[in-house]
Amino acid sequence: MRTRIYYRGPDALVSDDQFVWHPTTAPLVFAISDLRNVGLVQAPSRIRPYAPALAVAALAIAAAGWTLLPDPTVYVLVFLGLAIPGVAMMWRERGRWELHAQYRGTAVVLYSSPNARVFNQVSRALRRAMEDTRRTPWGYGLAAA
Repeated sequence: MRTRIYYRGPDALVSDDQFVWHPTTAPLVFAISDLRNVGLVQAPSRIRPYAPALAVAALAIAAAGWTLLPDPTVYVLVFLGLAIPGVAMMWRERGRWELHAQYRGTAVVLYSSPNARVFNQVSRALRRAMEDTRRTPWGYGLAAA
């Protein structure tokens, strides 16, 4: 019997018997038949850990420019005009969508993605794989006429 693939992407694979997530570390492999209580969670956005350091560095550069340049007003204002939007864009990390479940009695994060479209594709593929594994070997129990 061939393995049925429901989703294959750069960071996840959903087949009829396994869910594989490839985060930045080693791949996480889950057996579909052992998953229980699968749910969708939208994690809130958070402050990136290095953003405050970038803001302090930008202010330090502006202060140094103010004291070192002969006519620093224009230079410092241009620098701050470019640096403030750049730091503000990098300040917050976008919210992430996550799949949470019980796997062999342990709460796990199955999958996480900031892209809603890809997340929905993966979650739908997982839903289809779970529905197909719970069918009886005789189909839906319908009789042919």
